[in-house]
Amino acid sequence: MKLQCDVEVVNRLLPTFGMKRRGKGTRAVLSIGKHMDKTSQRSNIYMMICTAKDRAGSKYKLKDNIEKFFTWFVEEGKATVRLKEPAVDICLSKADANSLKNFLSAARLADRGSETSSLPLSTLTPVRARDVEQPKKKLTIISKKDYPLTSNFPYSLEQLQVSYCKLSRVDMRMLTLKALRKLDLSNNHIKKLPGTIGDLSCLSELILHNNHLEAFSEALCLSTLQRTLQVLDISQNRLQSLPAQFCQLRELVNLKLDDNELVCLPFHIGRLSKLRLLSAAHNQLAALPGDFRKLSLENLDLFGNPFIQPNPLDHTMQLTFPLPLQEIASRAVANLRIPYGPHLIPAHLCRDLELAKSCDCGRVCISYYIKTVVSMNLHQVSHTVVLVDDMGGTDAPVQQHFCSLSCYSEFLDNSLQRGIR
Repeated sequence: MKLQCDVEVVNRLLPTFGMKRRGKGTRAVLSIGKHMDKTSQRSNIYMMICTAKDRAGSKYKLKDNIEKFFTWFVEEGKATVRLKEPAVDICLSKADANSLKNFLSAARLADRGSETSSLPLSTLTPVRARDVEQPKKKLTIISKKDYPLTSNFPYSLEQLQVSYCKLSRVDMRMLTLKALRKLDLSNNHIKKLPGTIGDLSCLSELILHNNHLEAFSEALCLSTLQRTLQVLDISQNRLQSLPAQFCQLRELVNLKLDDNELVCLPFHIGRLSKLRLLSAAHNQLAALPGDFRKLSLENLDLFGNPFIQPNPLDHTMQLTFPLPLQEIASRAVANLRIPYGPHLIPAHLCRDLELAKSCDCGRVCISYYIKTVVSMNLHQVSHTVVLVDDMGGTDAPVQQHFCSLSCYSEFLDNSLQRGIR
C-alpha cells in the first residue's frame, strides 16, 4: 500500500521546548510493509515515509502504536495519524481522497495486528526522485515527438498546452485532470469537442485557436463551464454559427471569434454582462443582433466583415392581422415575466420564448414582427473600437424589431425628423 501526498511529521514535545511546528508539508511517498526489527529479530508492520531529502525513508512501527486518527477533512485529502512512540503526529494533505481512505484503512488493520495476508503490503524500498517531486502544475508540449503516448499527464496539472501536435481529437486523458484551469489546444486539427470538457469543473481558460472546429455544442454551453469559463479563443476555425445557449456562458470576460465563417452572433449576446473583450474580425457578419446594444466592452474588433448599409425603409414584415392566439399568449408570458419551463409548456414554445425580441416600445414580440437594420456607433458599447472598415468607420448595422405597425411607423417618423434637423 502506497500513498503520494504532502507530509509533515510534528513532534508533540516541541511546545515543551518553546518551539513551533513548521506548518508546511513536504512531498512524500508513504508505504506500509514488513520490516525486520533488529532488536527483536521479528518482522513487524511499519509505515515508511520517503521524501526528496530522505529517499531511503523513515520507518514508524504501526502495531499497537496508533493513538488516534483525525479524519474530519479526509474528503479534502487531509488526515492526521497520531503515534504513541515516538510522540509524533503525521499530518497528511494534498492526497487523493479515495487513496487516502484506503491507506488509513490499511493503517488501522496494521495497528490492530490483523493477519498480514489481509493487508495490502508494499516493499519498503527507497523511492525514485521523480516520485517525491512537487506536483507539476504546468506542462507545455509544442512538438509531436514530445507528446506522451504511454504515460499519463501529471494529475496535478493546472495549465496544459498541447500545440502543433496534429491532434484530430481531444485526448480523453486530458479530461481526467480535475485541477485543470487552462487548456490550450491551439494549432492542431481538432474537428469536434467532446461534451465531457464540461466536466473540468475548474476550467477558466480554453484556447482552441487554429483548429478545424465546425461546431460548438449546446452541451458545453449548459455544462459547468457556465460557472467557470472566463476566456475562450475559438478563432481561426470553421464555425458558421454558435448555438443560442452560448450566452449561458455568463462568466466570459474575453471572447475571440476571429477568422471563422460566422454569419451571425448569438441572439442574446447581451446576456454576457461580464464580457470585456470581443473580437470577431474577418467573419461573414452582415448585421449585429439587437441585443448587442446591452454589451459593455473595453475592447471590440469587428474589422473585415461584409456589413450591409443600413436603411430603415428596408424591412422584413412578418406580421398578420390579427395576431395568432399563440403569439398573443407568448407575448403576455414574456411581458408579464410569467415563469415558464418544459414542465409547464411544450419545449418548442420555451425555445420560442428564449428568442423573444425587444421592441422600441419596451414590449416584446416572438414570431411576428417587423425587422429592419439601423446604424449604431460602436463606441456606445465599447471604450476602444478597431475600425470596422478601411474607410475609418466605427459604425455598424444592428437589427431592430418592432412588435406592431404603429411602433414601426413611429420609428420612421422620428428617423425622418432627425434627418430634417
